[in-house]
Amino acid sequence: MGHQVIIFDISVVRGFWETQVKKYKETRKKEKERLAQSSLEKIKQEWDFVLECRKKGIPQSAYLKNGFVDTTEKLLDKIEKNSHICKKSTLSDETSKKRSKFIFQLSGEHWTEFPDSLKEQTHLKEWHIYKTQIQTIPAYIALFQELKVLELSNNQITHLPVEIGCLKQLKELNVSFNNLKSIPPELGNCENLEKLDLAGNLELTELPFELSNLKQVTFVDVSANKFPTIPICILRMSSLHWLDISNNKLKDLPQDIDRLDELQTFLLQKNKLTYLPRALLNMPKLSLLVVSGDDLVEIPTDVCESPTGLKFISLKDNPLETILYNDTDDIIESERDREQFEKEFMKAYITDIQKRESMPCYTTKVSFTLQL
Repeated sequence: MGHQVIIFDISVVRGFWETQVKKYKETRKKEKERLAQSSLEKIKQEWDFVLECRKKGIPQSAYLKNGFVDTTEKLLDKIEKNSHICKKSTLSDETSKKRSKFIFQLSGEHWTEFPDSLKEQTHLKEWHIYKTQIQTIPAYIALFQELKVLELSNNQITHLPVEIGCLKQLKELNVSFNNLKSIPPELGNCENLEKLDLAGNLELTELPFELSNLKQVTFVDVSANKFPTIPICILRMSSLHWLDISNNKLKDLPQDIDRLDELQTFLLQKNKLTYLPRALLNMPKLSLLVVSGDDLVEIPTDVCESPTGLKFISLKDNPLETILYNDTDDIIESERDREQFEKEFMKAYITDIQKRESMPCYTTKVSFTLQL
């Protein structure tokens, strides 16, 4: 006797289950709609929202509106974004406050000497003193062993104290546009110095040989003074990248100028140079050379057509009209102001030139005089 096989109508079974599934889905849908409209579900959503805000550190006042919780997702994103901005701003403010504790600032022509309270603040790391009538730097500066920036531009300082050599951490020294006539040899003890700005003192003619010890210096500006030659100590600053010795009394350049093999920018305009040495071609990193072309009679062809990408700028300088003054002080102040203005102009001009891929072989500078 063989096997008995019972055969059902599959289509009938399938129809029955489809009907049951459909009824179940409809029931679930109605239940969801009921819960969505119920107070319990709304309370649950608000509670979950509040917990999420607490986790992210969002204050209660930010998501409560007239005593009710606003649970929109956009609000949460907005609050979170603003919270991050506030935190970032707070951190920035805290950083600025901490930094300001180490910075001393002083300006105004009513200042003729440093305040007595300064000598007690030996924790300072920066001095920024400008446009005052101060003439001397106090000897107690030697106590500021953490000092890294000494910004003393546009004052009436006549000399630097020998105690400046005690500032072993000093990285930047700016005494531009003062009344200095000499620099103390002790400055050579500041072996961590990286930036030296002595521009616009008008009367500097030499620098002490001891400054040869400044092997970390990358920037030197001695423009608008009376140097007859490039000081030997500068030629021994092996890390020098930028040298501005424009507007001095130079008549020639030393034949060993190529000792500055790290030099990148060399500003020589407003001197009395009649020729440029071929040693300039032995400076592999020199990328910008600026001279006044009025007195030049000999320029190595390779300087003008350097295959190394050297940008050579020859300024054609028109003579300024002579202005008569009754007071010598007026002449000095006028000259200092003019030099400062020209430095700002040249700074902007050189920044633009460095960005260009090519430039004209010479530039004519035009002066304008305005009479009221």
